[in-house]
Amino acid sequence: MYSRLAARAALVVVLAAALPAQAGERLTLDDAFARVVGTASLPPHPELRLGGARGDVLAAELEVAAQRPALVAGAELENVLGSNTYRGIDRAELTLTLASVLERGGKRDARRALAQSRIDALGIEREASRLDLLAETARRYLAVVAAGPQLAIADEDIAQRRRTVVAAQRRLDAGASPESVVLTAQAALARAELERRRTAQQQAAARQHLAALWGEREPDFEPAGANVLDLPEIADFGELAQLLQRTPELARFADQRRIGEARLQLARAQATPDLEWQLGVRGFKEDSDIALIGGLSLPLASGRRAQPQIRAAQAELAVTEVEQEAQGLALYSTLVEAHGRYRVAQLEVLRLRDDVLPKLARAQAAAERAFGAGAISYLEIAQLQSETTSARREQLDAALSAQRALIEIQRLTGEPLVVAAAPAQGQPLP
Repeated sequence: MYSRLAARAALVVVLAAALPAQAGERLTLDDAFARVVGTASLPPHPELRLGGARGDVLAAELEVAAQRPALVAGAELENVLGSNTYRGIDRAELTLTLASVLERGGKRDARRALAQSRIDALGIEREASRLDLLAETARRYLAVVAAGPQLAIADEDIAQRRRTVVAAQRRLDAGASPESVVLTAQAALARAELERRRTAQQQAAARQHLAALWGEREPDFEPAGANVLDLPEIADFGELAQLLQRTPELARFADQRRIGEARLQLARAQATPDLEWQLGVRGFKEDSDIALIGGLSLPLASGRRAQPQIRAAQAELAVTEVEQEAQGLALYSTLVEAHGRYRVAQLEVLRLRDDVLPKLARAQAAAERAFGAGAISYLEIAQLQSETTSARREQLDAALSAQRALIEIQRLTGEPLVVAAAPAQGQPLP
């Protein structure tokens, strides 16, 4: 259930059309999920296969736990190869025995219960691992998609720097400004071009990082993502906090508690001593007679010897309760931080979009005209250009911070959590 919800939830981060991706084509987030969990041509991620391998081990351990005590066949030869009358084998005695243990106190059932509880707990662990892996896939996909607007900002910065270089050259030709202004503008342009090349390298590294999840060494795809600046409305914090109770990170403690209770039951069963029995037949060579033999043995002080194991099992149960409480507080704190980070970043993105960037755009257009006319200095227009680029990057960084916070919220709760989200291409959420 959690893996399905996570796949749906992560679509909020980067909304995309579900198109099959092949080499050189556009890769959607659904395609990335499919490659990680396994397709006809690609095996699942090793972390997902690990759960199946551990399941085989635990299934074998269950078979071992369900076995009854083994029957032990024995043979004993006495009174041979001695001295005097026992020199040969004339007075030999041969005893054949069959022995085993009669388990008491429900030990076999306790062993089976412990092995079965470990198998049951594996399911929650596998779902938690799958949810974490899908969240990591969404984060890496977001890093690839984020390179698109980062390159767009770099291209816009280069374009405005080039316009400034042209205007500065014109002023130099007209004798209105010194050559140092042109050289400074050219240096600013070179730095902007360097920043774009750095962004392009980061995009390639992010694409390689994503493809490493399914073992692809030379990725050849482009992300098919929507605008990362489109941030959906999410549920209130109180509603999200209630969903924490169903997260697999807390659900696994219920399985750990069952395992601890099974260990405690097994430890208590050890307080009941087992009966060791033996039956056999003894043959006397001297007169060719035979006789039956039998025996019972019972360990003493089994109850006292079992007390340390019982106390250890009880202590483990107490530790599990404390760990669950601590984990619950940690998850709650993480949710508080992620929800607050999302709200603050969402507000920042909207304020920059609706107020700051429009004013900076108008100011920059006016400054370029004024610089061309010689009304302002290069320092003034360069500072304004840097401010505009910085504001665009600040908006993008805030949006990416919000998207990462949204992924974390979805990982914690396993729910889409969107109150009202309009996909970039007008398609309903799955």
